[in-house]
Amino acid sequence: MALTVHSERVRIPADRCDMEAALWLPDEHIGVILFANSGVSNRLKPPNDYVASVLHDARFGTLWLELLSPQEAHDRHTRSDIGLQTERLVAGCEWLGRHGATVNLPIGVLAAGNAAAAALQLAAERVRGLCAIVLRGGRPDLASHGAIGKVSVPTLMIVGGLEEGAVELNRNAFTALRCKKRLEIIPGATHAFDEPGSLEVAARLARGWFLQHTHCARI
Repeated sequence: MALTVHSERVRIPADRCDMEAALWLPDEHIGVILFANSGVSNRLKPPNDYVASVLHDARFGTLWLELLSPQEAHDRHTRSDIGLQTERLVAGCEWLGRHGATVNLPIGVLAAGNAAAAALQLAAERVRGLCAIVLRGGRPDLASHGAIGKVSVPTLMIVGGLEEGAVELNRNAFTALRCKKRLEIIPGATHAFDEPGSLEVAARLARGWFLQHTHCARI
């Protein structure tokens, strides 16, 4: 039987703007994964995104959240404002904690690029309901000084093996983490994971991590 996934477009209040978001919920969902985007592309990805489909099949809902407005995303200063993006991630998690279809469900965060640093700072703040994070080719080095050592949420870091600079940055952050953690380097992959088979591996790793750390974490 085909999996039914319900969707709705929403706007989530933030400090200087209402964030654009799209919520996708399979029947009998067991948790929700917040996809954090702070870039200028891939605004509110369609439902056929491969990683999202893998998570939907595992009964996770997904919230696609644009941390920055279109104008902010084109501003270099705002794109590098990790504190602002962290505040907006907090707002997204709080919204999920109030929304009728996701209230009291465990929350995971999947982030890439600069948003990965915001996810680490979010995890350092012990936000209610946050149970696991996955960083996919991210920039953990942009997190504020001391934040990485305060993270208590289980953290998976996935990096493309062809991105030598990113591998080094993630290795350094991984060493500083004091929580349950795992670093996976996918051979032959770049930051976009668009090489044959790379995205499938990344999706499988993310699904396993979220299942491991959210299946029994009802709030």
